[in-house]
Amino acid sequence: MIYLRIKDHPILEFKVREEVRFTYNGNLVEGRKGDTIASALHNLGIRKLSHSIEHKRARGFYCAIGNCASCNMIVNNRPNVRTCVTLLEEGMDVKTQDDKGVLYEKL
Repeated sequence: MIYLRIKDHPILEFKVREEVRFTYNGNLVEGRKGDTIASALHNLGIRKLSHSIEHKRARGFYCAIGNCASCNMIVNNRPNVRTCVTLLEEGMDVKTQDDKGVLYEKL
């Protein structure tokens, strides 16, 4: 597993925050309290957050402020969640979204 979180910096100090466990496409993974969903995935080495609807090209971080749709994912069965501005919570179920956002029923 690739971890990209900055631990040592010559000027800035980064405090270790508590772990937050969530599932990504059925796999149990973890981020840190205060992470957005997209930043937690990025730290885990996951760069592909969605696909373009027409050409199915991979999309990742683009604006990182919630203005585009490049980071849209299904979170807790809710489509079109902008993961770059949505804070990670314990137990979230995050899935890659391959369509325009079909509403899924809870099982």
